[in-house]
Amino acid sequence: MIIIIIASALGILVGMWVPVIPYEYARYLAVAIMAAFDSVMGALNSLTKDEFDIKIFVSGFFVNSIIAIVLTYLGDSLDVNIFLAAIFVFVTRIFNNFSSIRRYLIVKKKDKENVDEKEEEKVSEN
Repeated sequence: MIIIIIASALGILVGMWVPVIPYEYARYLAVAIMAAFDSVMGALNSLTKDEFDIKIFVSGFFVNSIIAIVLTYLGDSLDVNIFLAAIFVFVTRIFNNFSSIRRYLIVKKKDKENVDEKEEEKVSEN
């Protein structure tokens, strides 16, 4: 209960100081956030495969966000909702990365349980 009160108070305080994003920029912010989150999920996925490279992460983080914002601007200029395609692609990639991470964690937990069972069998044999 105390956590809810603290979180609510923190939310109210942050809401007072954080500027409100104008409606016309909401698309750009949404696309940039999804691009950044896609890069973070891709980095976590590459960590599970021991393939993480900071240069790839940083370049992907910024380049994906910039390209998505430019495409959104182009779509707004042409009066076409191109940002919806970008959001669709980013969300698809986020879910694919999340499913890979989930599989990795499940297999890792299963392997740990198998090791624990084998150790228990050895102890019970002695």
